[in-house]
Amino acid sequence: MSRLVVVSNRVANLRSTNQAGGLAVGLADTLKQREGIWFGWNGAADGVTGGEAQVERVGRAEQVTVPLSPEDIANYYLGYANSVLWPLFHYRLDLVDYRPAFFESYQRVNETFARQLAPLLKADDLIWVHDYHLIPLARCLRKLGCRQRIGFFLHIPFPPPDILVASPNHAELVDALLDYDVVGFQTHTDAGNLKAYLGERLSAVQLGDTRFQVGGRSVTIDCFPIGIDARGFAAMTRQADDEVQIDLMRRRVLGRRQIIGVDRLDYSKGLPERLKAFDRLMAQHPELEKSVTYLQVAPPTREEVGAYGDIRAELEALVGAINGRLADFNWTPIRYIHRSVDRSKLAPLMRGSQVGFVTPLRDGMNLVAKEYVAAQDPEDPGVLVLSRFAGAAEQMDEALLVNPYDIDEMARSLHRALTMPLAERRQRHAALLEQVLRHDSKAWLDAFLSALAHRR
Repeated sequence: MSRLVVVSNRVANLRSTNQAGGLAVGLADTLKQREGIWFGWNGAADGVTGGEAQVERVGRAEQVTVPLSPEDIANYYLGYANSVLWPLFHYRLDLVDYRPAFFESYQRVNETFARQLAPLLKADDLIWVHDYHLIPLARCLRKLGCRQRIGFFLHIPFPPPDILVASPNHAELVDALLDYDVVGFQTHTDAGNLKAYLGERLSAVQLGDTRFQVGGRSVTIDCFPIGIDARGFAAMTRQADDEVQIDLMRRRVLGRRQIIGVDRLDYSKGLPERLKAFDRLMAQHPELEKSVTYLQVAPPTREEVGAYGDIRAELEALVGAINGRLADFNWTPIRYIHRSVDRSKLAPLMRGSQVGFVTPLRDGMNLVAKEYVAAQDPEDPGVLVLSRFAGAAEQMDEALLVNPYDIDEMARSLHRALTMPLAERRQRHAALLEQVLRHDSKAWLDAFLSALAHRR
């Protein structure tokens, strides 16, 4: 069996069994089983780009981490990746902060990574590159003479042509994608957006449903819906610590239901709109006061980027205003946590919440939606309220799908979820759980690696 070489901006700890989302665990287990390498930035803020790689062997796998300079962290990572590509790919042209120095650093870091990775490769390796930070990596490796099969998977949305062309570098980005053998997306919509660009701007020849030829190169473009370790996450729900058990017991005694949201603090997640929808629910249904709480977990991310400071300030102002107006001495309508919460606590909290509120303005897949479904008691399940602009909506029709820009529709759906009869809740949950179990993390891994291994 060929070795698997995984390349990502950050490298997971191959010794850990509690990676976020369980995907890193799946990749790590695959590497250990078939032998391979996980290569990426070491995460330190004070390195030298191109400096010495650190190699650690974990079983049959190698964990290879390399440094970046503070300048390249500012320009490649915070700059081009997160101030240009992230907002662009999430359809937020108003937040794109394009500077030529950002793209120069982005290209330079990818070229440096390629030079450091190439000597470690074997002729029959399968190389799997992950996410928007590393779009040019295959092109850089090809220039160094690498002829291995190389696949790319995008973990965030891919925009339609009329948005993508707003980037001055759109042609270079798409051209770089054509040096991969397989390009994978979360949804059919995302894959269709790249196909549309190839047809409109490059006159690509379509050789089949997923195969395209541009010039002398051909590439497979397909949808590989990402999943979770659903059974593993469900098992966590039965291991609540004392703190969580006390919270669940208190709500049961008081007869209070809980709406839960779990998202990184990011402008793509629709958090202010979500708070406004909860506020609207309380205004329209005052009988729910003191009987429903909303728990929002929103750990920080990329706080060095200005737009993230703005969304945090807006969110905190809304929480304060709503709680100040509605709270009583024994009821806080919104509980807001701005720090990371361990998955071992989140799983039982999700199980004990009657509504999962997952309404991003635009998302690649959104695995929280799948985690909420996996966490539920099938005999008395909660209801998922899901944005139709989350990638998961393609697979999760039985959720209550909403427009995350429509505050009134979200408020109505929250009320419907809180008052839904048990029989309907069971029916919807059974259908959702079947999808989550079928399209789990192992199915995603197997599907992509099979497509790459059999690419000719």
